[in-house]
Order: sequence, then C-alpha cells, then structure tokens
Amino acid sequence: MLIGAAALALALVATRAAALEQWQWAKIAAIATLTGVVYTVFSEWTNTSVRGGWQYSELMPKLELAGVVIGLSPLAQWLVLPPLALYLAQRRWIAAT
Repeated sequence: MLIGAAALALALVATRAAALEQWQWAKIAAIATLTGVVYTVFSEWTNTSVRGGWQYSELMPKLELAGVVIGLSPLAQWLVLPPLALYLAQRRWIAAT
C-alpha cells in the first residue's frame, strides 16, 4: 500500500497534476506503474540475491530481467494493478461528474 501511494504521489508530482479534471490519467498510470516495477525489481533483487532475506519457492514462476531473477507474481501485480486502479477511479470520477 505504501509503495503504491508513493508511486502515485511521484506520478502526480512528475505530471504536475492539479485539479482532478486536468489529470493526465494515462501518463499518471504509466509513471506509477514504471515506478512500482522499478522498485519491485530492486527490492526483489536486494532481498533474494544481496541480503538473502527470502528465496522463491520452486513453484514461483520466475523471469530474468537484465541478469536479475524476479518472481513473476510481484512483477505482474505492478503491471496490472496501478493501471487498473486508475482506470476504475477515472471511470468512477467521470460517472460522478
């Protein structure tokens, strides 16, 4: 939740978002998604390879990105959830106005 909130805050600052009706929804979703993906790749690499804080089960589908092995599930959640959440929020806001 904190990572998502921070990614959204960064996206809002980067797009200089003002009033809700002026939001660049697609750009905000892209920046928030990219921020979440970058943080997740870094965090997964740090915790599995550098610190050894955890390791993946044999059942976890894995993907190798630039020599970094990352679980597909954490990556997939960042590729799906931020754009979906912002899409649904935009639809709800439009319906309310």
